[in-house]
Amino acid sequence: MSDNLFDIKVGELSFKNPIALAPMGGITNSCFANENATDAGLVILGGYNLDAATQKAASEMLARGREEFESNEPLKLIESEIKAVNEGPVVGVNVRSTTIEPLIEAAKIAKHADAILELDAHCRQKEITDIGAGQALLTDLTKLCDWIEHIKETGVVLSVKVRANVVDDIELVQQIESSGADILHLDAMKEGSGADLNLIKNIRDSTRMFLICNNSVTDIDAAQDMFTRGADMVSVARGVLEDSGLISNLVHSISAQQEDMGWYNAPKHVCRGEGDLRGLAFCCLPVKPCPVHNNIKKLGYSAQEFADTKMEFVKGTMLEYGDSTCFGSLAWCCKISKRCYLRDGVLETLGLSDAEYMRLKKELADYIINNAKKPIGTSKN
Repeated sequence: MSDNLFDIKVGELSFKNPIALAPMGGITNSCFANENATDAGLVILGGYNLDAATQKAASEMLARGREEFESNEPLKLIESEIKAVNEGPVVGVNVRSTTIEPLIEAAKIAKHADAILELDAHCRQKEITDIGAGQALLTDLTKLCDWIEHIKETGVVLSVKVRANVVDDIELVQQIESSGADILHLDAMKEGSGADLNLIKNIRDSTRMFLICNNSVTDIDAAQDMFTRGADMVSVARGVLEDSGLISNLVHSISAQQEDMGWYNAPKHVCRGEGDLRGLAFCCLPVKPCPVHNNIKKLGYSAQEFADTKMEFVKGTMLEYGDSTCFGSLAWCCKISKRCYLRDGVLETLGLSDAEYMRLKKELADYIINNAKKPIGTSKN
């Protein structure tokens, strides 16, 4: 398979595929990454505790049986750990602190190493939250946003890892984005078990940040559930402990799909209530009552403006053709995974492959969102 199969970038960093190794305290170091995640597009090491307060908390957690990383020189540790990861994946480091200064220094190290800094607003262990770090940052948006702004002044690519369903998720995401973060790493945890797929869709529709989703990814079906709701990348954690080949298997499966279909995280159709706004690329002409109307309103389009926008994009492309389809153009045709003899007949006549069709649909989706009358999010990634 081609090394350039995926075109996934954040800032100046390019990922070879959309599968990541997530941080796990006391587990995800360079040795673990090299043994289990050489095929990944991204490995995130850590979490590392950068100041005296978080180091003390880590010691207390270790004393009660939790796994954690300890170091008297955490900044030197993360610098050496980044260098020790085998060539291939982009490297990130997940860090915690109760003060901004060590975070700035860690950001400078990551920036120099062409790595990602990930701010941990996720850890829910009492020793960490009691000192105002980890998940406690979700309830102190002023501090969190101030830290994001100052960290971004270093020029580092910044990820923020958060846990879902703790606070108002949409407000949280929009505040994180407006403060300048590049990546949202979402643990889509919900009460009970499994991932909150509806929340992933709602967050995708509220932000332009690069979105990494995590929680219960143990096979390609679970990953696909997240991709079709808007995840740009999925990360795996505990599943790797049970299956050392999990990341390689996920990479193989999603790469095969990208070759066949051309859009690895193509959304579901919005008419079923499961597709995010990118799914408007597959919608019919809005001439009858349908969920398309509610969705185009989110972007500020009238029905006519939406129709005009789609036809503006397809003019001069292969999507302009299709007189024999329902609405006279491939602009209005559905996802390739849904059978349609009218659409497929046109594709065959044009000599347009499934993957080429879907790549054009992805460009159409981007065009619809980028030209919205009421844009979502503030990120330029």
